[in-house]
Amino acid sequence: MNRYDFVIIGAGSVGVPLAYYLSLTGATVLVIEKKKSVGQGSNKAAIGGIRATHSNPAKIIVGKKSLEIFENWQKKHNIEWYRGGYSFLAYDKDTEKELRELVKFQQSVGLEIDYLERDALLEKIPSLNQYNLRGGTFSPKDGSASPLLTINSFYREAKKNKVVFLFDTEVVGFNVSDGSIKEVKTNKQTLKGDIVINASGGWANKVQSLLGEEIPVMPDVHEAGITEPVKHFLDPMLVDIRKTEDSANFYFYQHKTGQIIFCLTPKRPRLGFDVSETSSFLPIATRRMVSLVPRLVNIRVRRTWAGMYPMTPDGNPLVGFSKKIKNLFIASGMCGQGFMLAPGLAYYLAQYFKENKEEEELKIIFKEFDPYRAFGKEEKLK
Repeated sequence: MNRYDFVIIGAGSVGVPLAYYLSLTGATVLVIEKKKSVGQGSNKAAIGGIRATHSNPAKIIVGKKSLEIFENWQKKHNIEWYRGGYSFLAYDKDTEKELRELVKFQQSVGLEIDYLERDALLEKIPSLNQYNLRGGTFSPKDGSASPLLTINSFYREAKKNKVVFLFDTEVVGFNVSDGSIKEVKTNKQTLKGDIVINASGGWANKVQSLLGEEIPVMPDVHEAGITEPVKHFLDPMLVDIRKTEDSANFYFYQHKTGQIIFCLTPKRPRLGFDVSETSSFLPIATRRMVSLVPRLVNIRVRRTWAGMYPMTPDGNPLVGFSKKIKNLFIASGMCGQGFMLAPGLAYYLAQYFKENKEEEELKIIFKEFDPYRAFGKEEKLK
């Protein structure tokens, strides 16, 4: 068989859950992946945070659905799901003002979140550095899970539903006629699909350029790390959005199995595909971590790594059909949030392709994530 209802390019955070949910509709699905197994691009570098706490309404809709899916998925699969919540911290007036305004909007669109004053926040997170602490947000339904366990569980379920995966196979071109893709050419064979989905993450623009079209997805490299396990003391993911001299923001949490997992956004974007580690990351990250939770001063770091955030100009994904190629659908540019957004997005897209109609949630998703939007207002909690 070399013709499918859907051909998905990329077996990563988006492609694998999307293949699974499409297979539930009875569609025939093929996934093409240039690496040798699932999740070997940006997915394996994710630190595992999952939240609906965003400033974009579509991200909130998709995030809430993802949280629901992760919780239910844990009942059947061991993906180390833990509902510890998220807390965005305020240590200065400007951050406090920004977070308070965001909470009003988030509550208005149905997100379960509150801004907690200093003492109330310390009751929830007693290990926080109290000096200059003004308060922070708390969203109890957010959480974390293992990216590796999650993507492999979706892969196994997709295989049960007869999804075909071609690994070590690279898309090298397309045969196009009358504005539609007639064949997908790989380094091994030529395949056919009624709808072709570009879910290739940081490589999305490279795939798109094979069709003579550019999309604004640029890899931005971030570094992360993990410590030794310690007795559980910290529930939520802590996020510090203040900009410092050498970094933009910092976030970390204690995994279900005891380790502290952390990630830092560099002050200047580090664009490109080079995911080598730097000597500057760990000193900057550990200083920020200890400044927020002083008791971690003697914890030992076990490992660090780097991965790509497929960024767009406004920090929101690109989801929708190409204007140039009729049967090419774009599902890329997740801005480092593919792991947390993909299950919810996959669920909604499968419903869209099955019913061929847009429910209210899908109308918002396609509007906010339109690949051809103006890219004006930036997502504040990207």
